[in-house]
Amino acid sequence: MNTTAVLPHGYTVRPPEPTDAEALFDMLAAYNTALIGIADGTVDDVADRIVEPGFDRRSDGFLVLAGDGLPVGYGTAFGRGDRQVVGIQVWSQKPTVADWLFEQTLQRAREMGRERGHAEITVDSDVYRADESLRALLADHDFTASTTYQRMRIDHTGPVATPEEPADVVVRRGAFDDATRWTAHEIIIDSFRGQLGFVARPHEEWIEYLEATASFDWSQITLLEIDGRAVAIRICNNEFVETENCGSIGMLAVLDEFRGRGLAKFLLREAFARDAADGRAGTILNVDTDNSAPALGLYLSVGMNPTLVSDGWCRILPVN
Repeated sequence: MNTTAVLPHGYTVRPPEPTDAEALFDMLAAYNTALIGIADGTVDDVADRIVEPGFDRRSDGFLVLAGDGLPVGYGTAFGRGDRQVVGIQVWSQKPTVADWLFEQTLQRAREMGRERGHAEITVDSDVYRADESLRALLADHDFTASTTYQRMRIDHTGPVATPEEPADVVVRRGAFDDATRWTAHEIIIDSFRGQLGFVARPHEEWIEYLEATASFDWSQITLLEIDGRAVAIRICNNEFVETENCGSIGMLAVLDEFRGRGLAKFLLREAFARDAADGRAGTILNVDTDNSAPALGLYLSVGMNPTLVSDGWCRILPVN
């Protein structure tokens, strides 16, 4: 690889292994805690990402180890769809290691694009607003901030009333058969098509990804139907149960022509009621504030408040 940054003497690099999850979590938790005051993840989260469908850890992951064998840096490149969009992430509290990892992940992104015959690709990266060093590194490599993500939360201090189901709406709970899973995936694709950075996973990969995620099971999908047609979806998970005793809404989507009917608010308020009944301290979700729908206003209107800000950065990268 043609690079200008070099690893400090005594450091080595190799692909991550599933057995690295605990040590890698310790490194990532220390990195995040220094920035935002919390680990923002679990060992299971790290383990899931090492074996995530679509991620080839042997070519797309770079684990940097110090002489004592402990992780001091980690970088990943994740190709979406036909690899015309590649997400890169870099973590290291050591600037020289972060610089080196950044070059490795960029080079891997180029290779992905070249392998698929693209002249150029879009490379993006999600960064905590507080991570000034990584923001500077992105800017130095001609990335620009393209969107903002807000983590939203509502606290539950007692019982929460279950909302009435909207008129003429049928609520379907769980996605336990192939037909329902196809329908759920199609709603997601139709709802998010055109949103910055969204690339639909192939259906079988989407199934494999969800089934391999420790914090998810198929009972956590809810569909809304109108006149026999599925028009809205909510996917919950247990991402924040271990760390914050909170429920999580991983995805909420309503087809364009059915927005403005209160479907999203119903799905939100029902999730709040269910989380409160389960003894959760609150409900959390993440929102892209630059998407085509007024999502941030929706979440504020039901009592959620922002707790953490990160930004999406991107660059159009020639692959030759």
